[in-house]
Parts: sequence; C-alpha cells; structure tokens
Amino acid sequence: MTRSTPVILWFRNDLRLADNKALQSAISSRAPVIPLYVLDHNTPGRWSRGGASNWWLAHSLTSLAADLEARGARLVLRRGPAEDVLAELISQTKATAIYCSRCYEPWAAEQERALHARFAADGVSFKRFAGHLLREPEDVRTKANDPFKVYTPFWRALSQGFVPADPLSAPRKISVPESLPASDDLSSWRLLPTKPDWAGGLRENWRPGEAGARARLKTFVTGALATYADNRNRPGIAGTSRLSPHLAFGEITPAACWHAATHASAANRGLDKGCETFLKELAWREFSYALLHNWPTLPEAPFNASFAAFPWLVNKDHLKAWQRGLTGYPIVDAGMRELWHTGYMHNRVRMIAASFLIKHLLIPWQDGEAWFWDTLVDADLANNAASWQWVAGSGADAAPYFRIFNPILQGRKFDPDGAYVRKWVPEIAGLPDNVLHAPWEAGEHELRHANIMLGRTYPMPLVEHGAARARALRAYEAIKR
Repeated sequence: MTRSTPVILWFRNDLRLADNKALQSAISSRAPVIPLYVLDHNTPGRWSRGGASNWWLAHSLTSLAADLEARGARLVLRRGPAEDVLAELISQTKATAIYCSRCYEPWAAEQERALHARFAADGVSFKRFAGHLLREPEDVRTKANDPFKVYTPFWRALSQGFVPADPLSAPRKISVPESLPASDDLSSWRLLPTKPDWAGGLRENWRPGEAGARARLKTFVTGALATYADNRNRPGIAGTSRLSPHLAFGEITPAACWHAATHASAANRGLDKGCETFLKELAWREFSYALLHNWPTLPEAPFNASFAAFPWLVNKDHLKAWQRGLTGYPIVDAGMRELWHTGYMHNRVRMIAASFLIKHLLIPWQDGEAWFWDTLVDADLANNAASWQWVAGSGADAAPYFRIFNPILQGRKFDPDGAYVRKWVPEIAGLPDNVLHAPWEAGEHELRHANIMLGRTYPMPLVEHGAARARALRAYEAIKR
C-alpha cells in the first residue's frame, strides 16, 4: 500500500471520534482516510430511520463534520444502497480497504457478510471493529455455549470480573487524500421537518453530537447518579441519564459510560447503589442486542411462539387516541405527549404506556413498536423490540402477561405530586393530587373549580380498568389452552 492509496472509514452507528476503533485503525494504516457516511434507506426496509431519528441524525452528522474539519478532514456524504455507494467510491478513489464499526441489526449483519465477500474478490479489505457494545454477543454465553434467555444470569456472566478497556482518545489530526471525492449536501437529504416543523420540542431538549454526549454524561455522573437507583422511576424528577439517544447513534460508547460511573463511584462511596443500577441498565441494552443477534426475528415475531395465536383487536380509533395522548388515563397521556413533543419518554412511563396499549386495548405490540420507532430520538431496534416484547409477556425473561399495570396506581406511585402529569396534561393541572390520576373520581365542584368538562376538555377513559384487565386475562387464557 502506498502513501497515496486511500482507505475508506465508513461511519455507521458510531458518529464519534473518541473511542472509535475503526477510526484509530484506519489512521494506524498510515494511508489517507476518506470519512464516509451513507444514507441507506433501502437495506433496512421497514426499519429505515423514523422522523425523530432523522432529525437527530442531521444534527449529529453536522457535529461530526465539524469535528472532522477541525482535524483536517472532511465528511463525505452519499445516498443509496451502501454496497453500491461503497463500490462506486472504491472505483473512483482506488481505495484498498474499508474500515467500519460492527452493527447488529439483521440486515446489517447480512450486509457485512455480503460486503466482505464482494470486496475480497476485488482485493479490497473489509475490516470490522467492535465498540457499540461492552462485549460482543458471541462472548457472553451459558456454560453450555448457548445464548442467554434470562437477564440476571446474563448480567452475572457479562459483569463478573469485567472492566472495559480504557476509552481511546480522539485523534488530533486525520490525513486525507489530496483530493476528496464529491459529497452530497446534507440539506438535500431533507432529514429535518419543515412544513410543518414539528421539531421545536426536540431542539429545546437535546444537543445531538459527540460534545453533547460528553456533556450529558458529565451532568449525569456529577448529579443524578447519586440518587439514580430510586429517582430513575420518578418521571417528574430529572433522575435518569438521558444518554440513550447518544448511545443509539454511537456518539459515546457504553464503555465510556461504564468508566465514568465506576470512577465517580470509586471517588464517592455514596454513589455505589446508583452506579450498580446504572451498570445493570447498560447490561439490559447488551442483553437486548444479544437477543436480536441470536433471534433476528425479534422485531416482528413473538419470541414465545405461543403468542402468535393471541387474539388481538384491530381498533384504529383506540390506536390513534393512544398515539395522541387522549386515552383518558393521565399518566399514559402524559407519556405519549412527552414523546411527541421531545422525541423521548421516561422509561417507567414507557412500560405503563406500552402495557396499556397491549393489555387494556389488546392492540398488537408491533403497532406500538412501530410508533416508538418513528417518534423516538433514541429509536434502537434491539432495545425497542426486546422491551416491547418484555411488556407483552412474549419476550425473553418477560414480565408475565398477567402482570397488568394499573395506570391509576402507577401514576400515584411514581408521580405522587403530579409534577409529570401537570406538565404534559395541563388541561387537568388544577385537580388535587388525590384525583389527578383518575379525573373521573373528582367531584363536580373539583371539576368545575379546575375548569374541566370530562368528555370535552379531557376525555373519559377509553376503557374501564377492571373490565379491560378481565378481558386481557381471558385473551391470555385462550392461548394457554
């Protein structure tokens, strides 16, 4: 390989310069590097990025491009099937190697195998590197060398004696060819909404990009980590890390998060409980990816095959009411409105809202999964699929189907002062705490004082909890038989 022969650094779900093994290896080759991002809507099929993810992607790419320019490089943007784009770029530049980070989605795994075979025949190396996970799915197995189906032993196997390698620093300079190939203009991809521009809440709440990820991690370990074990379940409190979209786009690695939390805990023993809980949440992400890797149909088909016969209902009006946050159950509606406004929903409320759709309305979990995929800035196929199946009772190590969240009690338990509901469902904010999570229990005077007309200014419940619970249990009995 001569100094003038370039290599391609293909960015995927690793939109960062620090702790990027593919980038470091490309630089270590001492060849000029062509940084590339491919917008490929074709290969993922129905799992092409949704609207909220596209918004994040646009801003993350802008951040990445600026970071590359500060090091003497330029991000090349191309659109189309990745295999065709890479082949064309190799033809144009005579590049002799492709460096990239590994992805785990079913189509991505197939694509990696196809690319390796295709380009090897042409004498082009296809070099793939880990980094999106703490450990690779093949490395965390049972003693019988089978994939884990239960989280707790998976956590033990992953974490016992485990310390991730120290994160790599970002390079100071990146050598590029004298002439870089042509690039698309990012604006031509139309990733950002315009008419209408629904992204105001996203802009208010998020800072996409590697610098934003580092800032978010620092804020978390110096603040909410101390009380994370308890406050992560309180949606009205800023008690979570909010790192999920940064992890989904690879703006920061789970190893960097692990190190930051454990270092903070070592310096302050009062953080031990919060740190352990946070590491277990990182491990749930790992478990979800291991499930997707070993069972590629996880996003579409129930992990527990008996649920294929579940007697779901088709009710477009109920689905739409759930999507719009108009179910009549305040904690559910608050979550769905937070999602629409910010591209995010508190994890505890995700479980409540998902349970309501699946068990109160008997609407298939795949419909909820698809809505989350389009509206979440942290849309992540492994996490999304595994979590929806967990709530549905059809997944690996799932909550039993008969565990049906009571949205009234869940609201009162986890939003006792009503801070979350009052923020996102302001039309009932004037109700006292004791009836806020069940407005239909309010007296006529309380409703009038709060300027509420049930059924007009705020909906009556789509279904009554007791009846819906009984119906869900009957449906479950049907598949058990």
